[in-house]
Amino acid sequence: MSQNILEVKNLKVNVEDKEILHGVNLAVGANETHVLMGPNGAGKSTLGYAVMGSPRYEITDGSVIFDGNDITGQPTDKIAKAGMFLSFQIPVEVPGITLSNFIRTALEQKTGKRVRYFDFKDKLENAMNILHMDPSYATRDLNVGFSGGEKKKAEILQLLMLEPKLAILDETDSGLDVDAARTVSEGVEAYKKNVGGALLIITHSTRILEALDVDVTHILADGRVIKEGDSRLVDEINENGFEQFLAAADK
Repeated sequence: MSQNILEVKNLKVNVEDKEILHGVNLAVGANETHVLMGPNGAGKSTLGYAVMGSPRYEITDGSVIFDGNDITGQPTDKIAKAGMFLSFQIPVEVPGITLSNFIRTALEQKTGKRVRYFDFKDKLENAMNILHMDPSYATRDLNVGFSGGEKKKAEILQLLMLEPKLAILDETDSGLDVDAARTVSEGVEAYKKNVGGALLIITHSTRILEALDVDVTHILADGRVIKEGDSRLVDEINENGFEQFLAAADK
């Protein structure tokens, strides 16, 4: 087992004074690929947002250790600069800033250095080619007028450009047709191949996993991790659903 890039210890999280996570324990090794699955309302997205430091999600107990440092309660921008990335289920539109300028600014904030334009331009073009994105999207306002598939591709484009140590992908493949899901999967595969970072993939579908080697699968239900296993657990969920695991957890 590699050294852990992320350790979530007994994490309890409130949203609007209601406890959603009831003591979650989870660890992700450096360079590993983990999958987080579970029924609707289990708290999967809450875990991602809480780990990333979203102020709407109040950590009331437990801790989050990232790359050896306790980041519990730290602001999102500081966590992002440390090398964590979170994609959104529903990416927001940001009028007035282009996709290209957004990514370039994020890179400069992360590194603390000026990014040379031509180096950035070449890297951006290569990443967009991987995702089969029309180059014109780089000069359009971030996500404004983008289709659902293009918004998800823009998220993976940011992943490829920012090269985080850990990427949390929150249902990135939801709502995508077969071709778009395959393209997003290729982008995630390129991140693993070129960067070698760790992945925590929150998903109901397994299309995004087709090109990846899954190390650990976690099942989250009712705010707790109730089962862990290897990639075979994904196949078991696909075949039989969550009911057997929920029943076992209630005993």
